[in-house]
Amino acid sequence: MDKKNIINILVADDHQMMIDGIRNLLIKEADFNIVEEANNGQVAYEKVVANPDNINLILTDISMPLLSGTDLCRMIKSEFPHIQVLILSMYNNSTAVKEAVLAEADGYILKNSGKDELLCAIHRIVNGGTYFSQDIIPLIYNQYHKEKIQNQQISLLTTREREILSLIVKEMTSEEIAEQLFISKKTVDNHRQHILEKTGCKSTVGLVKFAIKYEIV
Repeated sequence: MDKKNIINILVADDHQMMIDGIRNLLIKEADFNIVEEANNGQVAYEKVVANPDNINLILTDISMPLLSGTDLCRMIKSEFPHIQVLILSMYNNSTAVKEAVLAEADGYILKNSGKDELLCAIHRIVNGGTYFSQDIIPLIYNQYHKEKIQNQQISLLTTREREILSLIVKEMTSEEIAEQLFISKKTVDNHRQHILEKTGCKSTVGLVKFAIKYEIV
């Protein structure tokens, strides 16, 4: 096969057995060549920096010493955008997937995936596409849907309600808020109730957490 068509791969995982397993899976694939391996994200990054033109694709775990797979991905995408990154992880949760997406990973598959899915993911990615396991796609959708709802909740708050919410975070009572804003306590209480309804919060503690999370302070 023409060397120009061979995909040079770096595998990063803190378990050598995982690296050896991937190597064994790909050894018979003529168009894939594992040229580098690393047992932590920092070593992987340094190997890329030493010779970025020699690597086309990084297969990386998320949880690694010194530098996580998502941080590695973020740095690689920022400095060497021609290098593609496929996350291989045991984590099947929205937090891990969201971090990978925000780091601009080209794909995310679970470590219990079979050889066929790994090969499919690699081929899709090196041909300019993306690949996320079928088990992962619902997590991405659910996270997007959750954030969409939260953004809608924020947009429903009026300027006055945001103002009152910011004062609630400062632990001011309804009487104190009323005095500062030159309105009645009843008006403040009405606004507080509307804020609870719009944000879906159940208590003042919930409102404080909501305000801090969305920087309404």
